[in-house]
Amino acid sequence: MSKYEAIQEQAYDANMQLPELGLVLFTFGNVSAADRNAGVFAIKPSGVAYKELSPDKMVIIDFDGITVEGKLRPSSDTKTHAVLYKHWENIGGISHTHSTYATAWAQSLRDIPVYGTTHADHTTFDIPCAPPMHDDMIKGDYEYQTGFQIMDCLKEKKLSHKDIEMILVGNHAPFTWGATAAKAVYNSAVLESIAEMAYLTEQIRHDAPKLKEALIKKHFERKHGPDSYYGQ
Repeated sequence: MSKYEAIQEQAYDANMQLPELGLVLFTFGNVSAADRNAGVFAIKPSGVAYKELSPDKMVIIDFDGITVEGKLRPSSDTKTHAVLYKHWENIGGISHTHSTYATAWAQSLRDIPVYGTTHADHTTFDIPCAPPMHDDMIKGDYEYQTGFQIMDCLKEKKLSHKDIEMILVGNHAPFTWGATAAKAVYNSAVLESIAEMAYLTEQIRHDAPKLKEALIKKHFERKHGPDSYYGQ
């Protein structure tokens, strides 16, 4: 029995949610779950079909991207996860998918505007799209640099990873994060829904206005503000 069994179980459960929610095709996508005290995370092995996964197949990686435990090769996106865990101390899970609508926005190199209250229920900001990576970064340690591509985009937009828990990587696909792996997957599903609704909004009305600030603030704060009253 591995001493990392708890995060292996969390990573397994979260990864299995991706196909159930229609967020991945074949072996696309990955989720990781971190143990901040141990300085490691569990992540899906590379190229293994979801139906063939099990908790013990989750690979244990430290925050420098080094394999600590596991016989399988970890996800090709492992170094991106490691960079984000190392620099963002309060996140416990990361999810990466190639879900259809969020990826289409990423390929379009566009932020997703706040068009409605569903979006505002989760964040008051447009979903940012990181610009394409510079050639020298692509030629270097690509997956490692993707972590900095994400962080640099938020910094440029004067956002922190606490302000927003989702991003589009330009020409690539979405990444989301949260306090747990389960929350990261939740954010992936929310992002895909927001992306689809935004796309349809622009098909119905190409010049649709963004949601006005008073409604953005109202809908976010009723769920997340100091006087929130949504839910039990």
